[in-house]
Amino acid sequence: MERPTKADIASAVGRTVSDLTRPGLKILFCGINPGLYSAATGHHFARPGNRFWPALHAAGFTARLIRPWEETLLLDYGLGITNLVARATASAAELRATELRAGRRRLERKVRRFSPRWVAVVGIGAYRTAFGRPDAVVGCQPERIASAGLWVLPNPSGLNANHQLGDLTRMFRALRFAAEPKE
Repeated sequence: MERPTKADIASAVGRTVSDLTRPGLKILFCGINPGLYSAATGHHFARPGNRFWPALHAAGFTARLIRPWEETLLLDYGLGITNLVARATASAAELRATELRAGRRRLERKVRRFSPRWVAVVGIGAYRTAFGRPDAVVGCQPERIASAGLWVLPNPSGLNANHQLGDLTRMFRALRFAAEPKE
């Protein structure tokens, strides 16, 4: 994948990145919204330094490290990606609470349509706002979203220094174990 130029990134404000989904996924990961780098490339979690892909692999979801431009391979693992808010911004802090709450309603419609077993919201602050749960913590949530179990993970952005790759890997692995069918 060719790196976008500064002009490409600057012109990506408001663009969207297509959902990666299909019926019957094991897990639908739900980001906050695309960053400008992701919107410029058209791929989820694309900015160098984003730890989504390394955490996904280290947690055992994928057999090898998948790069953002290979994201369609996730479907073979029963995984998909969407966002609470479709429009790209330089920072998730630019989003309004009303947009996040509307994003929850759109997410519920997607879950009804595609019936994933689990939804993993990637970003605790956005989850708290979108779902009206100001005291929520990462991990399994008590409510469901349509028929799917609901899980919250920290934002894997390289800008989120609160969680290092090892922490993210442990949290992603806990989701993987919870999502495995029980015999």
